[in-house]
Amino acid sequence: SSAPAASPGLRPARDLTPRAIVEELDRYIVGQRAAKRAVAVALRNRWRRQQVPVELRNEIAPKNIILIGPTGVGKTEIARRLSMLTESPFHKVEASKFTEVGYVGRDVESMVRELLEMTITLDKARAHEAVQEKARLMAEERMLDLLLPKAGRAPEPGENQIELVTAAASEPPSTREKLRSLLRQGKLDQRYVDLEIQDRGGGPMVEIFSNAGMEEMGINFKDMLGGLFPKGIKRRKLKVPEAMDALAHEEAQGLVDMEKVVKCAIEKVEQAGIIFIDEIDKIASREGAARGGGPDVSREGVQRDILPIVEGSTVTTKYGPVKTDHVLFIAAGAFHVSKPADLIPELQGRFPIRVELEPLRQEDLVRILREPRNSLVRQYTALLETEGVSLHFTDDAVAEVARIAALVNSRTQDIGARRLHTILERLLDPVSFEASDPGRSRDEVVDAAVVRARLKEVVEDEDLSRYIL
Repeated sequence: SSAPAASPGLRPARDLTPRAIVEELDRYIVGQRAAKRAVAVALRNRWRRQQVPVELRNEIAPKNIILIGPTGVGKTEIARRLSMLTESPFHKVEASKFTEVGYVGRDVESMVRELLEMTITLDKARAHEAVQEKARLMAEERMLDLLLPKAGRAPEPGENQIELVTAAASEPPSTREKLRSLLRQGKLDQRYVDLEIQDRGGGPMVEIFSNAGMEEMGINFKDMLGGLFPKGIKRRKLKVPEAMDALAHEEAQGLVDMEKVVKCAIEKVEQAGIIFIDEIDKIASREGAARGGGPDVSREGVQRDILPIVEGSTVTTKYGPVKTDHVLFIAAGAFHVSKPADLIPELQGRFPIRVELEPLRQEDLVRILREPRNSLVRQYTALLETEGVSLHFTDDAVAEVARIAALVNSRTQDIGARRLHTILERLLDPVSFEASDPGRSRDEVVDAAVVRARLKEVVEDEDLSRYIL
């Protein structure tokens, strides 16, 4: 129920008390106190678990949560913000994408593999950042080796490049240092150098079309085939700044210990990973089907496939086995047609905490438009400022937009705060279209009268509002 905003400042885990977590979530998400309290306690329990004796630590399982509520009330945002507070590995999946083994669809274990892949990518980027300074210095030395022959003399007839490099290396150190000074001052930025770099896009094109249950078979296929072919080396003529970037990247690759990165990533996923399973109500058996109205193809099968992962199992990945015993699972669903009791009993038992999120009221929508750091009003104001148009929303205009959003939600399907996107886009359509026109007024004041005038026809005609809003 809020727009994305900048990542909050990270705090040490010991400072993330349940109260502090709720206060942090309050900065971005309006209302939903019960849901915030539940996830805050779940996150704090992870820190508490690390403080207990080792023999008991492995026995304490995470208390998985089901968030129940209509779309657009903040279910996904709560889980996402939670992961950002501690930089926990976080991955969102949709239960409706999976099918049981034997049907066309995705293997449920892929959610763990994707979580690990994303964690390794982020950790690798951080490791690269940590060695960037050293890599830059090493790249500078290689660049000077490339430039020195050119700084000296041209090759004599019959003299090869190796002899020339040897001659250049024997030159006084002052020559190299002068060149280093010119390089750092940017006076060589227009010069070109011939650079041999590893072709990261080379090698055979291998694409694996995997069915459910086939992902394990295809997991190392590309890696194994890649070893059969030599790595391509490309010779390119680049300007000095571009060549420096390429050399620094190559040096950083060599400085980063990938085995250590992978080991740390697996540990982070196992001890602090969060998997958010959205639309879990879509795999719950319908009441009619349960009474004998026909089989729900693969619904119950998906639940049975998810069950061992949530209970705790070992998933095979190309980086090694990953245990899911202490991964926190947060599931969410609207449960319009089905209810949590329609899930298989074993799966229900693995989600002991259930929280119902409240539908958004008119006053909540007013707060959503005003309070979050990147609220929709601020977003549209910033967009139109790029055209030199100053957009001003009066308080009564914000209240009127919220009233219309609540009205349309009550008449049609309730899509929560997402209704505000539709209404504001319709309301500001004339301004957005004409903002670039020369001679147009540079000030745009939106008050309640303007909101009513522009949306009157759509709001009054219920059939029209169903199509447009």
